[in-house]
Amino acid sequence: MSEILKYLRKVPLFSNLKDKDLAAIESLVKERKYAKGEIILKQGDEGIGLFIIKKGKIKVSKTLASGKTLDIAVHSDGEYFGELAMLDNKPRTATITAIEDTEVYIMTYWEFKALLESKPEIALSLLPVLVERFRETNEQLLELKNS
Repeated sequence: MSEILKYLRKVPLFSNLKDKDLAAIESLVKERKYAKGEIILKQGDEGIGLFIIKKGKIKVSKTLASGKTLDIAVHSDGEYFGELAMLDNKPRTATITAIEDTEVYIMTYWEFKALLESKPEIALSLLPVLVERFRETNEQLLELKNS
């Protein structure tokens, strides 16, 4: 089993997948490195796909219409971001900045979409995990609103 496949198996988003489906996802993965302080994605930019943090730490921030910037979350090894762009290819809703040297695995929207079209069972396996992530985000937003 390859290093990438072993790593993907540990990522909660892919934990329900069969080995053959995970291997299909592995074939789409590309690696990229970012230096501390480097902007990985900028709010409003084209969404290109899903990023999985192999090593490092990133900050998610959002600039509001008022011009105020809110730090929303910090993610590290094994966590992911960009899952919305993986599904709808819409512009980024937040800015992602490396807060330490960071290595990521990237899957582009168009390659992932082609995979899901040929293997819809993968999409069905991912849905419960993505829905849980959306629920957690909604809870965080409610907490921010009420604080």
